[in-house]
Amino acid sequence: MTDATTLPRALRPFSSGQYRLLVAALAASLLSAGAWLVASVWQVVELGGSPIDLSYVAVGSSLGLVLAVLIGGVAADRIPQRRILIVVEIVRGLAFAVAAVLAATGVIEVWHIAVLSFVLGLADGFFYPAYSAWLPAILPAGQLLAANGIEGVLRPAVMQAAGPALASLLIAVQAPWLAFAAVAVLQVVAAVVLAVMRTTPVRRDLDEVRAHPVRQSFIDLRDGFAYLLRTRWLFATLVFSIVLVFLIMGPIEVLLPFAVKDQTGGGAGAFALALGAFGLGGAVGSLTVASLRLPRRYLTLMILAWGVGCVPLAIIGLTSWLWVMVIALFIVGVLFDGAQVVWGTLLQRRVPPSMLGRVSSLDFFVSLALMPISMAVAGPVGEAIGLAPAFLIAGLVPPFLAFATLALARLKDDELAHPLDGHADVDAVTGAEAAAGFEAPADEPHPRAPADEPLRE
Repeated sequence: MTDATTLPRALRPFSSGQYRLLVAALAASLLSAGAWLVASVWQVVELGGSPIDLSYVAVGSSLGLVLAVLIGGVAADRIPQRRILIVVEIVRGLAFAVAAVLAATGVIEVWHIAVLSFVLGLADGFFYPAYSAWLPAILPAGQLLAANGIEGVLRPAVMQAAGPALASLLIAVQAPWLAFAAVAVLQVVAAVVLAVMRTTPVRRDLDEVRAHPVRQSFIDLRDGFAYLLRTRWLFATLVFSIVLVFLIMGPIEVLLPFAVKDQTGGGAGAFALALGAFGLGGAVGSLTVASLRLPRRYLTLMILAWGVGCVPLAIIGLTSWLWVMVIALFIVGVLFDGAQVVWGTLLQRRVPPSMLGRVSSLDFFVSLALMPISMAVAGPVGEAIGLAPAFLIAGLVPPFLAFATLALARLKDDELAHPLDGHADVDAVTGAEAAAGFEAPADEPHPRAPADEPLRE
């Protein structure tokens, strides 16, 4: 094993062989997801689809994610996360293979793509909680920020840049069906790599009372919601996120392809370039954050980065120059993904390990609850008021939401009371050294701890 102390801070997670395998599987999975994004969009366009048709496809994916993610969180806290991820990759591979066969035989229709997107959304609902809950069991707490930064680099660079580039190349060579076939093969690679990895123990509270599995699932969900509601920093951030997602996801997912096509005259390659700029910006932002310590004012900077980071979206509906769109999306990617690295680390550091899968699923559920509605209304709204006003709303409203969230929730007081920088990384109990333990992170008291018990510093 490589000595982590000899590596730059952003690369220290690679000292773990298990983490290197996990990153390889994640990269293959993200590459296929990015290629699917462009291939499915252009398949809809080739079928003569409209923004409303594309809304149906986008709604299918987000609806599947919202419906499955709560169950996925409960599963992640009960079932070894490696097994969940293997099943997810197999299901995604089968969905891509079906799309390839339908497209190659010329019988594919928009509703086929919408149904397959729904299945992929269901799979993603199990993937994200399992991955988030597994990572702290593989790595020590001091490497979690770097690991989330690496994921933050891979997600935009591979899913939003390399994946779309691969799809556009295969579409230019042949047709969308070739891209569908290629991503099915990538899913096989991801499943095989995960199968080589070791299973880690599922971290649970030792003194919990076990009930019937069905009843226990509802108890787990209840406990997760209770933790969410009584934890101010978590509740306030997720309320902000749900409104933010409603405002921006529809324009980005549904209207951006048509802004590229109608305003710049670009095709699949131009759309891939726009997504690639967003991905490259995200990689830069993630790598920068991963190379640093957690900021002292982590909640304030995170919320402001998300809110102010949306401002460049206002330019997209106003310009006919592709390079302006590219720069705007690059800036959005830098701020948005940089803040996302802090958020992922914040959950893994401040949420009790035995509840991390459920809280991660609630994060996705609450944040994405309005995504299907955003997707559904984006097409009709774009046609009714035009692309320019739709992107103006997406770009100019979020900053006001960010300032309101910080003021009303008093997040400054919370972040000052719970510092995550300095020596906190040394003493935190999450990580490989506590993979079989059941204590809360050192940064916060365990909810079951007696009131008179002193907090661990």
